[in-house]
Amino acid sequence: MAHAQPTTAKQPTFRRWFPHPLLSLTLTLIWLLLINSFSAGGLLVGLVLGIAIPRLTSSFWPDRPRMRNYGKLFNYLLLVMWDIVVANLQVALIILFRSNTSLHTRWVSVPLDLTNPEAITVFAGTITMTPGTVSCDLSADGRHLLVHCLDAPDIEASVRDMKQRYESRLLEIFP
Repeated sequence: MAHAQPTTAKQPTFRRWFPHPLLSLTLTLIWLLLINSFSAGGLLVGLVLGIAIPRLTSSFWPDRPRMRNYGKLFNYLLLVMWDIVVANLQVALIILFRSNTSLHTRWVSVPLDLTNPEAITVFAGTITMTPGTVSCDLSADGRHLLVHCLDAPDIEASVRDMKQRYESRLLEIFP
């Protein structure tokens, strides 16, 4: 009796060409945004980059990052974009209307509940992208992130805010 080939037989070929499909799509879209115009040639270059870069770097990713919920990832990205806009306005107001002596610049150690390296990287990157804060160092044991805050009058409140707004959401996204 002849058996039909399972549909997963084509997956190795797909995975070989697109080891990280979401990264391929993201790279193509970023390329199109960077060139600031749409043309067939621009799309072709974006597709080549979107295919070539993940293929060339796939050996550096032995364990692909796993995500639990893409919907929550989308919501996280919207939250981060909103926070970047708000933080830009807050930093502008600080620069324009506050004296340096009234600032409470601090080094803050944020204890991490995250253990996934990709999630820690996203957390540190989120903090750095948000104006007024910069993630500077990860402790040797990976349990604390050193963050510089432009204005943090209450250290505990700053840590609590970073953990509640970002880390708690990343714990739901990454296993």
